[in-house]
Amino acid sequence: MKRMMLYFGSFNPVHKGHTALAEYVLERGLCDEVALVVSPRSPYKETAELAPELDRFEMAEIACAASEYPDRIKPSAVEFLLPKPSYTIDTLRYLTQNFGSEMRFSILMGGDQIARLDGWKEYERVLEYPIYVYPRRSERTDRFAGRITVLDDAPLQDLSATQIRERIGRGEAVDGLLDDGVAEYIRRKGLWSPASRIAALSARIDAGTADAALYVERGRLHFRLNEWGAALNDFNRALALDTDNAEARQYVEMAREILEFRYKDLYNP
Repeated sequence: MKRMMLYFGSFNPVHKGHTALAEYVLERGLCDEVALVVSPRSPYKETAELAPELDRFEMAEIACAASEYPDRIKPSAVEFLLPKPSYTIDTLRYLTQNFGSEMRFSILMGGDQIARLDGWKEYERVLEYPIYVYPRRSERTDRFAGRITVLDDAPLQDLSATQIRERIGRGEAVDGLLDDGVAEYIRRKGLWSPASRIAALSARIDAGTADAALYVERGRLHFRLNEWGAALNDFNRALALDTDNAEARQYVEMAREILEFRYKDLYNP
């Protein structure tokens, strides 16, 4: 019977830390194959910065194909077929019912996830499966002692998808953190770029869900792109909605100083 380890995640985006862990559990002989189960929508995460599910799946395909074991590390779209949001226990039940005669399933998760596992749907049922936990800095891994296996010598994951998205949003290089093919895919699609985030925020504002926080976030992006007028407009709108917003007020002052410096000349004293 094939030993299949399930590595659940949004993979938003998949990075070298993910594939390093998949390679590690294979090299330790903990399973025969690893499936990166791409979650279209997790009930435990904000969806605002989630790339489209098919983009995340394609990036996972690229990363798995570039791994040390492309025939044994593959992405899974099983949760695309199930009701959303994706609950781990529902996916485990589906897989066990449909493939349990051929495969024995285990789970790979981080210390941050095991620390919050008791907030998951039917978490006691999840604990009936073998769970392997890799360390995350500043996260406890001593919960559920005797019911999980802590991989103390696994590669320590200081890298996070959130940090990668933030770097992309600032226009910083992320090539060393991602497989080359994944980095190229992100560039080609414009995922998490300031322009794409501005478009997403504008859609929410135009839909009538505008609040001060949305205007401030969009204003920061305009500011980062040196679009001073658009930034100033957004921060002023934020102040109209929330007169005590200190961040918006500070940005208004900076934007005005920049505009005054740039456009004060002989013809515009």
